Amino acid sequence: MNVKSYAKVGAAVGAAVFGIGILAAPASADPNPATDKRILAGAGSDTTQYVMNGLANGTTVVNSGGAKILASWDAIPPSGVADNISTKASGCTFARSTVNGSSNGINKLIAEIDDTTTTDCVDFARSSRGVATAGTKLTFIPFAKDAVTYASRLGSTVPTNLTRADLIKLYTCTADRPAGIKPLLPQAGSGTRSFWLQWLSDTSTPITPGSCVNEGLSQAPQEHDGTALTANDQIMPYSIAQWLAQGKGLSDVPNRRGQSWIRSINSVSPTNGTGSATVLNPQFPAAREVYNVVSTARLGESAIAEAFVGAGSDVCSAASLSVIQTYGFGNLADDGNPDTNCGDTGIKGNS
Repeated sequence: MNVKSYAKVGAAVGAAVFGIGILAAPASADPNPATDKRILAGAGSDTTQYVMNGLANGTTVVNSGGAKILASWDAIPPSGVADNISTKASGCTFARSTVNGSSNGINKLIAEIDDTTTTDCVDFARSSRGVATAGTKLTFIPFAKDAVTYASRLGSTVPTNLTRADLIKLYTCTADRPAGIKPLLPQAGSGTRSFWLQWLSDTSTPITPGSCVNEGLSQAPQEHDGTALTANDQIMPYSIAQWLAQGKGLSDVPNRRGQSWIRSINSVSPTNGTGSATVLNPQFPAAREVYNVVSTARLGESAIAEAFVGAGSDVCSAASLSVIQTYGFGNLADDGNPDTNCGDTGIKGNS
């Protein structure tokens, strides 16, 4: 991860504007040590990897004997850590690139479900997008609230507020799009990419990015890496929770904000509060739930039920909610939707 000079600028500005101090948090990239395989292994979303690492390596998601239940593996390797990961004592070694992003993590989980001859190398997938195809094979269990906005550089020539209609034109590259703005999208397989393209659509089918998207780049940027914004005319979608967490000085969250700053959509601010009390605005228009995805057939297994299922699960406890909020995410109870709460198991799909 590039956390050099621009990241230092972002950290300094974030601390100055929000009054955010350096917070104490245990380092929690991957299980530590890597030989600690635990009961359930998960991979996938970059958006939720740090909050799930914090829960997995903390003290709130444990079984009756006090043993940690979850092993959450980063989407991209932390500095100095090998790309290949081994999720089970019996082996299960594979490259992180194959599970980088929500869709790739879900695809790996599906492959494990379909292959009944081997150990389940992945037991849950982190996902920042919802169901892509209908069915009942998978259960998407929500645990927190996030939202996505566009980010631009601090010295940007881009307006600090755009409408959804503006953003649709920019990402479909219509002739009447706002002038002087270059839209970027993160890597294929990114849940944020999928969510953003769907949110900009007026139908059940996501918009198709136009030819001006990522123009001039040799490859799509990794999601939530503000150092990808290298020019004052660029914008990119960014998780508000990720942006907040990256600016808090958490020891386990690399600051990838660079000079990026999150902006308003339809004149609605992405955050509420000031200083150290700055939090996600739960009424932001591009709000979303984030999920842990499991095989529907395994919902009754003790470890999965203990960790994820229902309001009384470990991930949904009051102690875990405090961890979730530390990493910039919001409480699902604040979203005004009484039908979707932490631990619900009613959302099904085949991918």
